[in-house]
Amino acid sequence: MNVEDVREFALSLQASSEDFPFDEHTLVLRDGGKIFAILPLEKSGRINLKCDPDRSVALREEFEAITPGYHMNKKWWNTVEFDRVPEAMVKELITHSHSLVVGSLPKNINAEL
Repeated sequence: MNVEDVREFALSLQASSEDFPFDEHTLVLRDGGKIFAILPLEKSGRINLKCDPDRSVALREEFEAITPGYHMNKKWWNTVEFDRVPEAMVKELITHSHSLVVGSLPKNINAEL
């Protein structure tokens, strides 16, 4: 997968949107205003994704290319080198991150989406 593949897949998820709140090199993907992925465009091959804390530990042990989230809460976020992890796993992790965020949205916002 390349950066554009990752971006397109993330945006294909229900009610996803993108913006550049930090700088023009860091793409942020959201649902209901909450971040579920951060994609640095200059450091291609990496994405920060939210992850269940127990699963984060298991993934980091299994994959050398999955590490604690860079500049993020290490309990809830992983940095995934998507060019070193199987495509199916990358897509599943993006979907998992999206699901965690959607599940944490207030019911009224969730109903609107």
